[in-house]
Amino acid sequence: MRMFRSRTTRAVTAAVAVGLIATGCASERGKDGDKGGAKDTFVFAGAGDPGSLDPALASDGETFRVTRQAFEALLEHEPGGTKLVGGLAEKWSSNPAGTVWTFNLRKNVTFHDGEKFNAAAVCANYDHWFNWKGTYQSSAVSYYWQAIMGGFAKNEDPEAPKANYKSCTAKDENTAVIEVDRPSANLPGGFSLQALAIHSPKALKEYEKQAASGKGDAITYPKYSQEAGTVAGTGPYKITKWNKGNKEVTLTRFDGYWGDKAKVKNLVFRTIDTEEGRRQALQAGDIDGYDLVSPADVKTLKGQGYQVPTRDVFNLLYLGMTQEKNPALKKPQVRQAIAYAMDRENIVKTQLPEGGKLATQFMPDTVAGWSDKVTKYSFDTDKAKQLLKAAGESSLKVEFCYPTEVTRPYMPAPQDIFELIKADLEKAGITVVPKPLKWSPDYLDATEAGACALHMLGWTGDFNDGYNFIGTWFAEYDKQWGFKDPAVFAAVTDASKQVDPAKRVASYKKANETIMAYLPGVPISSSPPAIAFGKNVNPPKVSPLTQENFAEVSFT
Repeated sequence: MRMFRSRTTRAVTAAVAVGLIATGCASERGKDGDKGGAKDTFVFAGAGDPGSLDPALASDGETFRVTRQAFEALLEHEPGGTKLVGGLAEKWSSNPAGTVWTFNLRKNVTFHDGEKFNAAAVCANYDHWFNWKGTYQSSAVSYYWQAIMGGFAKNEDPEAPKANYKSCTAKDENTAVIEVDRPSANLPGGFSLQALAIHSPKALKEYEKQAASGKGDAITYPKYSQEAGTVAGTGPYKITKWNKGNKEVTLTRFDGYWGDKAKVKNLVFRTIDTEEGRRQALQAGDIDGYDLVSPADVKTLKGQGYQVPTRDVFNLLYLGMTQEKNPALKKPQVRQAIAYAMDRENIVKTQLPEGGKLATQFMPDTVAGWSDKVTKYSFDTDKAKQLLKAAGESSLKVEFCYPTEVTRPYMPAPQDIFELIKADLEKAGITVVPKPLKWSPDYLDATEAGACALHMLGWTGDFNDGYNFIGTWFAEYDKQWGFKDPAVFAAVTDASKQVDPAKRVASYKKANETIMAYLPGVPISSSPPAIAFGKNVNPPKVSPLTQENFAEVSFT
């Protein structure tokens, strides 16, 4: 999740000064304290605004953090882990070919608007997405549907992929059967995505009265997705208010929830777009928790009595190379020289929290398919110089884009990391031309369009399958990388077609070995992002997928 391309531009950064936010909520929390007794509102700060209250239209982590509390998918992940477990489906199975998926659904589940959850509701959702038209077919709007299920009943967008979704059948009240044309490595993991969470059929009918409009980054999202009142899921909280002026979304406990009821009545997500601002708000008592804690603040906060758990590693930071932007990068020796020139171990030691790891390939070692036999590129400035000389590029000059106004789980301090890499490359004789760009939309647009010769990006996995990492980048030609290598593409796509799990993992290992021999870019590191909570909070289990369930939160 948390896509690195322009599909993430809906996570708008806050424009309100942190001081004003802190002042406003301090008085509000004061009123809460005057009531006496247990607190009934938990306030959590993220780094960006959600883009939509309908998760099907989103692809960014800030949106999913909010919607995950209100919507549930057929499958989920075990609390604190990456193992798939039942969600709205208690059990699931597939035919040997991996093309027919049967879900045995939970009984006595009710949507926030009173509608009953059943197999017909599941099919209504999948058919709703499959029949999207117009702007809804833009990858900026329906990225995850296209990534998991392909295109639509009738593709209007020439860039839309071939549809893989075939049908959904309500076999009986509590059994839904979803068929696809071809087996996919994205299943069953894709059934756990927030973008494919289940909505009330009544709400879907209201959704269909509205339409998204526009193109590219000038997209207007339907009204229902931009204000509370229409969207309805089955989760432990229901969305009751979106105050865009104050950068806040409010959710209220759903007392008709089928499972364990939320322990705190009200849940508020607030945007504070700087690390320092989030930390100061926690220390001032204006919020009860926040995400993306600066590594430098972890020790300080713990010393002050705050709770700062770290998630398990499930992400990747890499240096991307766009070969079509700079012809020199088409030479294998140049790409290898850049890899050898980088002291990536130093980045891990100085820029990442404790538990950060050096990356040897384009997936973390916590993902099935990681290989210990890939070609490795250790830090060696002299070897980098030799390779540049052999390639006839001893005076190489390269533009290097890096993002500003952003913090990501895999990239806690973009400019600091950039400066370290820049210094390493210059020691090897490479002239670096810095190009700072605002994260959204400038940086994301530039990297998607292949406008940056060198750039830093990353990924936090959606589910534990290797294709969710390497398939994102190397299954086919991508402007971000600007290369066409049949061996790389075939290795990745062939692995994704393996139905047998053991054979698939073996194929992923071979694909990783093929990718690192070709070296389209340089994997840098994997980081365990920290999340902070107040001294009086019983926090939720933290998730390597950043899928925390805030219904677990309570106050001491």
